[in-house]
Amino acid sequence: MLAKLLEGKPLGDRIKEELRQKIAASGRKLTLASVQVGSNPGSDVYIKSQKRAAELLGIEYQLHTLDKETGQAQLVEFIGSLNTNASVNGIILQMPLPAHIDHKAMRLHIAPGKDVEGMHPLNLGRLVFGKAKVLPCTAASVMELLNSTGIDYAGKEAVIVGHSEIVGKPVSLLLMEKLATVTVCHIGTSRAGKLQDHVARAEILVVAVGKAGVIKGEWIREGAAVVDVGMNRAGERLVGDVEFAAAEKRAAWITPVPGGVGPLTVTMLMRNLVEANL
Repeated sequence: MLAKLLEGKPLGDRIKEELRQKIAASGRKLTLASVQVGSNPGSDVYIKSQKRAAELLGIEYQLHTLDKETGQAQLVEFIGSLNTNASVNGIILQMPLPAHIDHKAMRLHIAPGKDVEGMHPLNLGRLVFGKAKVLPCTAASVMELLNSTGIDYAGKEAVIVGHSEIVGKPVSLLLMEKLATVTVCHIGTSRAGKLQDHVARAEILVVAVGKAGVIKGEWIREGAAVVDVGMNRAGERLVGDVEFAAAEKRAAWITPVPGGVGPLTVTMLMRNLVEANL
């Protein structure tokens, strides 16, 4: 029997409708400022998705496109002007930034209360204490998909492959908050030849590596919940980090790629804006 697909769009549509109603009931006008330095095809697509979602919810979306030669000090100054602008409720800095700008340093300059990506150190610190109002968008998407299964997390073996600050680290904290037993794997695990062993015992598996088929389908534990965050181009197709066809035959739930985590990330961005302000 094939696994049940964990699709992001139906979840996203439901959450957006809840947000739309909450915003309308508040009577407030929310404004999201988006800052892009230069242009990038990937971020251009993401920006269009953000704008569509904002319009649907009645949120004003301001796109500020700065020249690709903008210096780091200039960007800091511009972000500062948005921080002090009372009409701006949230700020998102589009990635990637030009190579001459330190993207991690830039996160420090967005006011924590306007950090709708949940990546300011203060907001990540709140996550450690289980007090976060805003969460990193992709990590929040992973949790929404897992929550939709109705799974009882307590004591479950949860394995995360990938330890980034965007997915792996925050998801590990969120799963621990739900009393799952969490193992985080990374390049060191693979080099030690232990990746398959860890994956094979996972009742909950989250993979965010960015390498097509790095997790073999036959490694998947029978009845597991699998969330594949990876998005890789294979010829004309987009594929995940997990060998989907084989994994689908073993898992109880699995995200399709595309169509799983991706459609939820913009919704989580909008939810963060609402949670921080209403």
